[in-house]
Amino acid sequence: MPESCCTPSRGDQPAVETGDPGAAQPAPVALGRGVDAGERHPIEQCAVPAQTFLMGDSDGVGYHADGETPVHPVTLEPFSIDATSVTNADFARFAEATGYATEAETFGFSAVFHLAFAGPQEAIMGQASGTPWWLGVKGADWAHPEGPDSTWQGREDHPAVHLSWNDAEAYCRWAGRALPTEAQWEAASRGGLEAKRYPWGSRFPGEKRKWRANIWQGRFPVDNTAEDGFLTTAPVRTFEPNAYGLWQTVGNVWEWCADWFDPRYYAHSPAENPAGPEHGQSRVMRGGSFLCHDSYCNRYRNAARSSNTPDSSMSNTGFRTVAPA
Repeated sequence: MPESCCTPSRGDQPAVETGDPGAAQPAPVALGRGVDAGERHPIEQCAVPAQTFLMGDSDGVGYHADGETPVHPVTLEPFSIDATSVTNADFARFAEATGYATEAETFGFSAVFHLAFAGPQEAIMGQASGTPWWLGVKGADWAHPEGPDSTWQGREDHPAVHLSWNDAEAYCRWAGRALPTEAQWEAASRGGLEAKRYPWGSRFPGEKRKWRANIWQGRFPVDNTAEDGFLTTAPVRTFEPNAYGLWQTVGNVWEWCADWFDPRYYAHSPAENPAGPEHGQSRVMRGGSFLCHDSYCNRYRNAARSSNTPDSSMSNTGFRTVAPA
């Protein structure tokens, strides 16, 4: 299962016709000053207690290349984490306050799933290498999630997408927050349930047609029956929160973590407060998205890992943030 199957990297997508996208860099953003922290980042917080938990794939269903094993005990200090992904309304507040331009805006394009595309045909630059269901679309960004003919207006409570790891870091710096380490993310997603596959336990999310997560139903990638009610993103407070109060840690959108990605890291990671490798080429993503399906990408699980380059953006990836307790 190639890493790019879930989210195409910036290098997998067609280059823009003018300029040099490799030279584009997001502008630095200073820590927010003169504005109350609660106004900068008003998302409800969930307390995650200090704990030791089993990190990794206890079911043996993960992809070997993702490095979900060995299962190992991890001890964490307490922290607080956003109850939801950062929403369009949250990110709009940041963009308006700082004038920040995301990497999708700077590069001039981002990746959109083909069934969701909204725009003229000339906006389609081509298909991602190896994953033709991903389109490189001019004018796709957080404010235009399906392409130039779409808008975030009316979807204020949906997760902000088309945000690279660098964009997420810029938001965190402004808000005085941080991206979770993947150990923090997994502990928070598990909600205190030891070695369970999902945030609610081990039952399949669509058991008896009672959907617990926003994932793909139908035949991927050509027919999404949308039995859960959504072709793409869902409002962040859809379905039910886990025992810690977190909403939709699996499905809906991938979420960036602070760590560099290394599939071999679990074999030698620290037992206390692991923060990932010191170096790498891609950053960890967690939780899966609305495109996950057992036949294609069974990564809508607590233990599932994926990664992408820090400058990559697409229509199924966002983030949530943490702070020390």
